[in-house]
Amino acid sequence: MKFVTAERNGAPFVGVVTKEECVIDLRLAEQAMKKVITLPKTLVECIALGETFVENVRELLIWVEEHPSSQYVYPLVDVRLLAPIPRPTKNIFCVGKNYVDHALELGSATDIPKHVMLFSKTPTTVVGHEATVLRHREVTNELDYEGELAVVIGKKGKAIPEQEALEYVFGYTIINDITARDLQERHKQFLLGKSLDTSCPMGPWIVHQSLIPNPNRLHIETKINGETRQKANTEQFIFPVETIIATISRGMTLEPGDIIATGTPAGVGKGMKPPRFLDTGDVIEITIEGVGTLRNCIGE
Repeated sequence: MKFVTAERNGAPFVGVVTKEECVIDLRLAEQAMKKVITLPKTLVECIALGETFVENVRELLIWVEEHPSSQYVYPLVDVRLLAPIPRPTKNIFCVGKNYVDHALELGSATDIPKHVMLFSKTPTTVVGHEATVLRHREVTNELDYEGELAVVIGKKGKAIPEQEALEYVFGYTIINDITARDLQERHKQFLLGKSLDTSCPMGPWIVHQSLIPNPNRLHIETKINGETRQKANTEQFIFPVETIIATISRGMTLEPGDIIATGTPAGVGKGMKPPRFLDTGDVIEITIEGVGTLRNCIGE
């Protein structure tokens, strides 16, 4: 199942994408089926319901297949996809230098981390699929891209053992960790360079974990204006998803809807010789096997 937060006629709704490239408005479908609406209005609240939510959606999908209606089933092209979680309740957890080649392109062998390296992006950075990313010309001359697999937590947990970590995952999405490299270097701490408005495109949806049994073996590719810049596989992670979740949760509670970006492979603009940074009009496409393609354009 691919879960979305979408907008139709200016109104946001939680939906699920069908194999026929349609979107089902879950609350309206539930009303038609049960004559009552019990599902929450936001995807974060739905995720917090746990397996009850997923089972309700499975039931709705079967019913809608037998009772299709334009009142709650829309062609995908007729809705605007927002970020699946448009306004996260916390900063996005981000893993730095989780691919050896990326650590090397921005430094040397001494920069390969021995422990999970973490920073964050603020909730105000988040935008959706096909949204415009601001150029921020007044504050940076070195706007860069980073294609990443992102993990969405499905249930509350602390001190989660590695062997149980994937049980706490609701699903997976794509994040573009847009970075102002000059701000990152100037301020040393990453928050400013990582948290410019619109610098966290996310989407186009969250794929339920049942469809991705092994997040540590997925092909990932980033294209700029059609040119492949990043091409790798998450099997190259230094720290797999299970280790990342266990590390973060060791002394910190993870909650439903928390988002973890797992790091980017080599091929960022900063690592090229000479560096090739983003500019107005550039189109960024990040494709991850089993998840989909996140596309955004750089604006003014």
